[in-house]
Amino acid sequence: MEVHAHLLTASKIFCGCATAFGAPPNTHVCEVCLGMPGSLPVLNRKAVEFALKMALATNCRVNPESVFARKNYFYPDLPKGYQISQYELPLAEQGFLDIKVEGAARRIGITRIHMEEDAGKLIHSESRPVSFVDFNRTGVPLIEIVSEPDMRTPEEAVEYLKELRKILLYLEICDGNMEEGSLRCDANISLRPVGQTEFGTRAELKNMNSFRFVKAALEYEIKRQRALLAAGREIVQETRLWDTAVNQTVSMRGKEEAHDYRYFPDPDLVPVKVEAQWLESLPIPELPAARLARFQSEFGLPEYDAEVLTSDKTRADKFEAVVKDFPHLSPKQVSNWFLDDPTSMSTITPATSGILLTLVEKGTISRNQAKEVLKEVVATGKDPEAIIKEKGLTQISDTGELSTAAQEIINANPKEAADYRGGKTKVMGFFVGQLMKKTKGQANPQLANEIFHKLLG
Repeated sequence: MEVHAHLLTASKIFCGCATAFGAPPNTHVCEVCLGMPGSLPVLNRKAVEFALKMALATNCRVNPESVFARKNYFYPDLPKGYQISQYELPLAEQGFLDIKVEGAARRIGITRIHMEEDAGKLIHSESRPVSFVDFNRTGVPLIEIVSEPDMRTPEEAVEYLKELRKILLYLEICDGNMEEGSLRCDANISLRPVGQTEFGTRAELKNMNSFRFVKAALEYEIKRQRALLAAGREIVQETRLWDTAVNQTVSMRGKEEAHDYRYFPDPDLVPVKVEAQWLESLPIPELPAARLARFQSEFGLPEYDAEVLTSDKTRADKFEAVVKDFPHLSPKQVSNWFLDDPTSMSTITPATSGILLTLVEKGTISRNQAKEVLKEVVATGKDPEAIIKEKGLTQISDTGELSTAAQEIINANPKEAADYRGGKTKVMGFFVGQLMKKTKGQANPQLANEIFHKLLG
């Protein structure tokens, strides 16, 4: 797989133009990114630092010297007629990433990570046979992460891509938005008979902007190539697109080889030298895999809980903040709360989460009432206790008050009471439901169960 990630720098890789997504076409451009004669590129140091962080996070060996090269090809979205990339001397090489698929651990080798500039974007008219080009994306800094051919199933490829995305988000160097194109991947796939050592002829798949499409495209391509080989036909080395309208891959063009691009060192850029002190100064946060293991060992969480919590850095940060600031709550309690509604929990502050959970633990409100309050907090930003007061959601936990109401319900329903005493324990749900109705949903359900058991026992 070849994964391209936009780096979250404020300006482009070789000029001062903004990288913000969504600006009017051709407004974030200048002489340098448009390749005007006489303009000279200047390397963005922050982009190099971001790329180095990813290299370290994926166990790569950082080369002390790397070189930018010109990758020559003609395409309408490439204003210079070449792309500045890296070829023979990339920034980093020989890394790996560990993934887990269906409980089995797999190590995927990373061949290289190199830096390059992005091309522009073609926009095709739906009403007439013309295309438009937006050069805003031209020059946005990219890293390309190239894996070894170690993946054997579409599921492994998707898991590898997900793990890469998590690391990019934890490092805060890419927003990981596949729909906007800030994280893109190409997959090279080939089949070979069992026992054959050399790889078969590969096809490159492009235009996959979601995990679902990656899996579907790879599954389709496996079937397509298998059918061709079974019929005694040869696989053509080519680039294919994933067509979401018909859910199949379609031929785009013949696959180029490296010599077709006529790489040579860019004469306008000096080699990049990375000294040991620079690498040591780069802050690398705790990464997803390490955090998952710590959540299990430190907080005693099941693997599933830890995996869901650590899959999103913001969610994991807020979970830890709640556990730290509200020590009377158990980590498992907090985890259940976060897993119940992960989107909402990622929206509100840790303090609000802790307050709501504390109110549930005290019996002030029920868990269902807490969910109702949570929705209101997300929608309005109001204080949870103010919402509880406004809506009159305080839970009734007065044993005497609930016992009186429960006895009235038993007296009014002698048949159901007899059924329960005769062994039909499911009737308990009816009684609790009647009490909830009588108290307008404010009765403490756990206490209600205890009271009915006692009165009917």
